Amino acid sequence: MNVYEFTRGDFPLTLTTTSPEETEAVGAALGRLLDADKQMPPYVAMYGDLGVGKTAFVRGVASVLAPGRAVRSPTFALVNEYRAAGQRPLFHFDMYRIEDEDDLYSIGYDDYPDRGVCIVEWCEKIPFALPEQFIEVCIEKCPPEAEKRIIHISRKEEYAC
Repeated sequence: MNVYEFTRGDFPLTLTTTSPEETEAVGAALGRLLDADKQMPPYVAMYGDLGVGKTAFVRGVASVLAPGRAVRSPTFALVNEYRAAGQRPLFHFDMYRIEDEDDLYSIGYDDYPDRGVCIVEWCEKIPFALPEQFIEVCIEKCPPEAEKRIIHISRKEEYAC
């Protein structure tokens, strides 16, 4: 398996992975960067279709920021919190079921960004709620190879999509 390393100066960045473990390794590299470089925005906006590996990527980030915690998709809970001693909390959101601003704010969404690192799946559902600065992660499948993924990572200073 590849070990990935990058710095904020490497963005925008495009990587190809060929297994869920490699996708997790890319997430772990981002987790290490978020842990080491406090100038990185603590908000990761994720984009991609069902089954592209967003939760695998989050497992990688969590392996650094909340080691030993079991990562599950928060599709029905909307947010999962992972904590490890001495680390900032990691909040894992799934916005797939969010329909509008009322849904979003009813879960107390505004309270989370100042309390730790937020990694948010399905950000295409909440363009109105993204912070001014964030890290954007877009994951795409590469048919016909079932496990191959293209991962685009960039740092956004304001929402531009």
